[in-house]
Amino acid sequence: MTVPATFVIDAPGDAARAAELRRVKLLATLVLAATFALFLAAKALQPMHPAFGFAAAFCEAATIGGLADWYAVVALFRRPLGLPIPHTAIIQGNQHRIADKLGEFIEQHFLEAAPVDAKLRQIDFGSFIADWLRDRKRSEDLARFALRLLPEAVAATENSGLMTFVSRRITSQLMSIDLAPLAAGTLRAFVKEGRHQGLLDDILRAVHASLTQAETMAMIREKIRDELPTLLKLYRADRFLVNKIVASASAFFEEVRNDPAHPFRGEFDRMVLSFVDRLGTDPSYADRIDGLKRDLLARPELADLARHIWANARSFFERSASGETQVLQQHLVRMFMAAGEALAGDAEMRAEINQGLVAVLRTVVAEQKSGVSTFISDQVKSWDMGQLISLIEINIGCDLQYIRFNGSLIGGLAGLVLYTLEYLLRLL
Repeated sequence: MTVPATFVIDAPGDAARAAELRRVKLLATLVLAATFALFLAAKALQPMHPAFGFAAAFCEAATIGGLADWYAVVALFRRPLGLPIPHTAIIQGNQHRIADKLGEFIEQHFLEAAPVDAKLRQIDFGSFIADWLRDRKRSEDLARFALRLLPEAVAATENSGLMTFVSRRITSQLMSIDLAPLAAGTLRAFVKEGRHQGLLDDILRAVHASLTQAETMAMIREKIRDELPTLLKLYRADRFLVNKIVASASAFFEEVRNDPAHPFRGEFDRMVLSFVDRLGTDPSYADRIDGLKRDLLARPELADLARHIWANARSFFERSASGETQVLQQHLVRMFMAAGEALAGDAEMRAEINQGLVAVLRTVVAEQKSGVSTFISDQVKSWDMGQLISLIEINIGCDLQYIRFNGSLIGGLAGLVLYTLEYLLRLL
């Protein structure tokens, strides 16, 4: 069962308007009583002088006009004297029909595409959003609101199985990526920019540094001694050979590093480009890279790392929502305010936002206007008409009561005119 909606008469000025309505009602009733009393008195005094006949005619018609308008005003809202007279209490008796017609009227004349579109285009949504975001307090409120929702969103994400779905989708997408052409393209761009020559210089420096270390030279010397005849070992040929090898290598490395056009660099270019070509076209390279990719994604350490990162992120979100840390909130506030400043200075972006929101809201209104009409109709049908009528009377009742004054005056003048015509006809 639907509970009728109630109206509380407590708006500013309602009490004063109610008191004024009572005063005007009393005055209109007193005018009606006065015209009736004067009619009786004039009728009684009419034999004494013909002028009382004119007064009686005016008062009689004024009384009738006042009664008729009183009946009309009362019948609009309720039954006069509580009597079940047909075609009275018009508003109450037609509540459902009025509700349906009101909803239909609003749908047809207020929610049509043309006026809705024209009104929406008058609103600068982009500037409103920009001004709203640039206000620090509003951005802080928005950041706090977002942070309060964040832990619940995280919990809902975990409970709904969305994380499992997302992780599976990410893994599936990574598995579907063909890394060989991607790596070949990256290396080709690397070579095209000449950055591989810097890598060559680093390699030469590293090899030179390794060769000149005492441990490396001792190891090379030991290898040479194992291969030399015994006679040469006596003359310490191993030391001589090691020194010559290291000196020659160092000179070669220095020569290559100092000469950008050294033939070795060109050979290195050809070697790298040959490797890049094989990487992009040789199926065996692609199989090896895919194998490495599968092994990496299957590693339990990777899953443990993902869980650890998610747990830390969730803990950070919870501490941010509880106010334990202000880092995320301050970052969000700065981000919102920066977005507002950027939007305020970008007229093109504001125009796009306005156009987009107009299109969206226009579609929403077009799709929901019948629902709005039904909602309005249902609301009017659920109103407590007794209280609603009291509210209407408080706001427009004084004007309706003045109809009674006008009825008495016009009725009296009409009666006076008719009596005058009758009097003149009798004289003829």
